Amino acid sequence: MKERIAEILLDINAVELRPEDPFTWSSGIISPIYCDNRKVIGDVKAREEIADAFTELIKKHAPDTEIIAGTSTAGIPHAAYISERMNLPMCYVRGSKKKHGKGNQIEGADVAGKKVVVIEDLISTGGSSLEAAEALKENGGDVLNVIAIFTYGIKKADQAFEGAKLSFHTLSDLDALLDVSTKKGTLTDGQRETIIEFKNNL
Repeated sequence: MKERIAEILLDINAVELRPEDPFTWSSGIISPIYCDNRKVIGDVKAREEIADAFTELIKKHAPDTEIIAGTSTAGIPHAAYISERMNLPMCYVRGSKKKHGKGNQIEGADVAGKKVVVIEDLISTGGSSLEAAEALKENGGDVLNVIAIFTYGIKKADQAFEGAKLSFHTLSDLDALLDVSTKKGTLTDGQRETIIEFKNNL
């Protein structure tokens, strides 16, 4: 699965590798890789295959799931596709509580007393995913897992999830992406080493 999803992400340019012409992340980090999984929703075949892969992982790692929760905003469409496939209620988690109306942070299904899986598009350091999981817990949800499309494989993410005593799974990761790119001949050994070194130094 990981290599197939990596291939999809590369084919639709959701993930780009540019060791010689690096990107600048919003955090200011200069990176040889950039991931924009929002491109997935614009490709019907890609989003269907990714939704199927999400569903497969949920059934494997969290078969008792009762509610699908999407993170705002990138996780919302994927949560919708998945909840439709699994015939389950859905909610989404705002980045913060609304400053008007009822002041909700969780919109949609009531998570109190329910087993919930969090759907995310990307895990970098894990911070936003864990904030969403914490909001669900504060509203009475039993968060089983966070499942995302892709992870850079940064150690900080592993440490953050371990600290929160919560597990996460991804459809693909940087290692699979590098393997696919190398097999396709679009990445040299030297470029691969540059990207691995970048990841290990974060």
